[in-house]
Amino acid sequence: MEFKRVVVTGLGALTPIGNTVPEYWDSLINGVSGAAFIKSFDVEKFKTKFACEVKNFDAEGFLGRKEARKLDPFVQYALFSTEEAVKDAGLDFEKLDTSRIGVIWGSGIGGLKTFLDEVVNFAKGDGTPKFNPFFIPKMIADIAPGHISIKYGLRGPNFTTVSACASSNNSLIDAFNYLRLGKANMFITGGSEAIINEAGIGGFNAMHALSTRNDDPATASRPFDLDRDGFVAGEGAGTIILEELEHALKRGAKIYAEMVGGGMSADAYHMTAPHPEGLGASLVMKAALEDAGLVPADIDYVNVHGTSTPIGDPQEVKAITDAFGDHIYNINISSTKSMTGHLLGAAGAVEAIASILALKHDIIPPTINHFTDDPAFDPKINFTFNKAQKRVVNIAQSNGFGFGGHNASVIFKKYQQ
Repeated sequence: MEFKRVVVTGLGALTPIGNTVPEYWDSLINGVSGAAFIKSFDVEKFKTKFACEVKNFDAEGFLGRKEARKLDPFVQYALFSTEEAVKDAGLDFEKLDTSRIGVIWGSGIGGLKTFLDEVVNFAKGDGTPKFNPFFIPKMIADIAPGHISIKYGLRGPNFTTVSACASSNNSLIDAFNYLRLGKANMFITGGSEAIINEAGIGGFNAMHALSTRNDDPATASRPFDLDRDGFVAGEGAGTIILEELEHALKRGAKIYAEMVGGGMSADAYHMTAPHPEGLGASLVMKAALEDAGLVPADIDYVNVHGTSTPIGDPQEVKAITDAFGDHIYNINISSTKSMTGHLLGAAGAVEAIASILALKHDIIPPTINHFTDDPAFDPKINFTFNKAQKRVVNIAQSNGFGFGGHNASVIFKKYQQ
């Protein structure tokens, strides 16, 4: 069977460092940190008092007060980034077969804010179950693609992928596979997350997963730095329009890049810790390369998972070393989480967008906040520390790893007719 080719025709982003794709990209290449003290709730008694929050987002201005109240922030974010992507792709759904356009969306947690608010309100009462009728439909993780399909009248495949921090990489891979098998013409895909609240920050603090660098939030996310002390929570959404090539050409779409492969694997090791030798991570990168019909020497840039945790970063470096061999010295590696923080289920989507734009502009976004070399890492590896680097980028790979040992990796290349 001959697979159909799949291309990227639209992008949308709502991130801690920019509320549109151009703003996001400008902040990335200029090394802007999105971390600051949390404004959305009182952090006085919390170990971590900062995060990478979305800034200047007006849900009521975007959706209207009545509609905004019906939607958890993770859905609001999804609709916002998707509107940008739809406009960017020049989509007129009245002229398209909407039965062959689907939505596959990733979210690691879903409506955590809604769940927190409703349970707290119940706990403060007299035991009478006075829950908001929108409680369940606001909270469930699958509701974001549901709302996207309703807004645009899309009747193709519609579901959510939930694999913790690999969720939106998995959504991209699922959409890619449906398209190349000819099961649909187009997908709106990506992911969103909104966990910067008392439950999210408190829960990750209890796991000792978050940085506690309260004296200097802006530099707290330090992937591959000797003094890294945990990840910085982020929030937002990323939307990618994936489209079967002939369909895109027929409607005269602009094409950002071609998606050529995706790999998935499991660590089969621990509930939250990655495999100490990076076996699952190495396996998933090799699987993505094989799926794309590529060899390690074809890759120019890897947007790594790179969360800035003491145990996570070394395992990923081991995995990349195993997967790429000596070619590791010829590629650029960077962690854009040093700027955006960790968007959990949305991370894969916003990092895929960074990878696609690296292809388009031939610029590698940096890994900022590097101060001290870690002697555990080979100094010949190019982590793109602190400053963006110009180079020809023909093929880029982006990794996502999640609690539970879920691994997913995607590969994009410059489009050629």
